Amino acid sequence: MFTHRIATPADLEALRAVMALAIAELQKGFLSPEQIAASNAVMGLDTQLIADGTYFIVEEGEQIAGCGGWSHRATLYGGDHSTDLRDPAPLDPAVDAARIRAMYTHPASARRGVGRLVMALCEDAARAAGFRRAEMIATLSGEPLYRACGYAAVEQVEAPGPNGVAVPLIRMGKALD
Repeated sequence: MFTHRIATPADLEALRAVMALAIAELQKGFLSPEQIAASNAVMGLDTQLIADGTYFIVEEGEQIAGCGGWSHRATLYGGDHSTDLRDPAPLDPAVDAARIRAMYTHPASARRGVGRLVMALCEDAARAAGFRRAEMIATLSGEPLYRACGYAAVEQVEAPGPNGVAVPLIRMGKALD
C-alpha cells in the first residue's frame, strides 16, 4: 500500500538516490548510454520545490517508491546544479501553467501506479492554487505515462549535456479544468 507526504530537507539524500536509480535504469531502451549519462547533468533534485512545500514523496512502507512535485515558479525543469535553467519568478495562475517537476519512480516500483498517484497529487495541488493548466518537460521514458494522464506534446526539445551529448525531451501540457 502506498502512502504519500510532503518532502522535507531530511529526505534529500534518499531522494537523490532514487533519482539516480531512476535515471540510470528507467531510461534504458529510450536513450543511449551516453544520453543517460548526460541526463545526470540535466535532471535532478530542485530543493526549491521542497522549500516551497510542493514536492511529494510516495512510500511503500519506509521505502521511497517515487517522488515528484509541482511549482508556481517559472523554472520548467532541471536540478539545483542546472543553474542556467533556473528562474524563480512567480507564475500567475490566471495566465501561466503550473509546472510539473522532477517526477521519478524507483525502478522496483515502476508500472505500479506510483507515477499516476504523484501526477494526481500535483495536479490537485496546482488546481487548488488556482492554476488552470499544467506543463512539463518530459523524458522519453516518461512520455507514455504523461500521455495516459492526458498531457499532449507541445514541442520536441533537446537539453545540451556534457561533451556535446544532447538529451531529447518533450514539452507537454494539459488543461486542469
